Amino acid sequence: MTAAQFESGIQRLESNLAARCENQSQLLSMQRMEQRTLTADVREVGSLLRGLRGDIAALDDNDDKQATQVVTECLAADDRLANKELLGRSEWIGLPNVGTYLQARVDSGADTSSLSAREITSFERDGEDWVRFKLGLDDDDSAVDTIRDSWVEAPVERRVRIEQATGEESRPVIKLLMTLGPIRETVEFTLTDRAHLDYPVLLGRHFLMDIAIIDVAEDFLHGRPDFPRGSESSDDADQTEDETP
Repeated sequence: MTAAQFESGIQRLESNLAARCENQSQLLSMQRMEQRTLTADVREVGSLLRGLRGDIAALDDNDDKQATQVVTECLAADDRLANKELLGRSEWIGLPNVGTYLQARVDSGADTSSLSAREITSFERDGEDWVRFKLGLDDDDSAVDTIRDSWVEAPVERRVRIEQATGEESRPVIKLLMTLGPIRETVEFTLTDRAHLDYPVLLGRHFLMDIAIIDVAEDFLHGRPDFPRGSESSDDADQTEDETP
């Protein structure tokens, strides 16, 4: 081998080594870039996971708050209704001082309760305004038979003016003790002839307020009261407590 050939071989060897070193340097550079990219991706994924955890925690908090709010509202509603009696759209009532039971229509659209009366006569007793009347009943109305033609007397609490197509009318308002299921209240009744209507008694919202609520899908949720001193008519004896008129 000549010196020239040896020198040429050395140069090729150096060139190969330089090329290999350059390739290794490029590989290292690419590895570093890939590592940095991977690190950035991992950090981004971590940030996204932290954001998702925060969103899930916020949703859980909102669900808890909403559930708590719903439960609180339900409890509040239950508290409002807890002390109120449930009534159907029609009910049996008792008038202990008169001595009879009657059927009543429950109507929150009416202000004052009314009682069917006929032969209403005003008179004065001890300087006060009183009225004397008989119950305004027809043959189909359920009542204690011996009370149908009895006179009832009561002091007049006030008078109300009713405007009708035929003119203006003044009606007396009296107070009577009334029972309805467990309810026992003194109720104001406007006296008017309701014999042409389906029920001799109408219970208005002044009576219902704060003590009762209405389920319009039901009738006669409370039984008919008993009045031992009166006898039932034959029609009454055939009726059941849950009979719909």
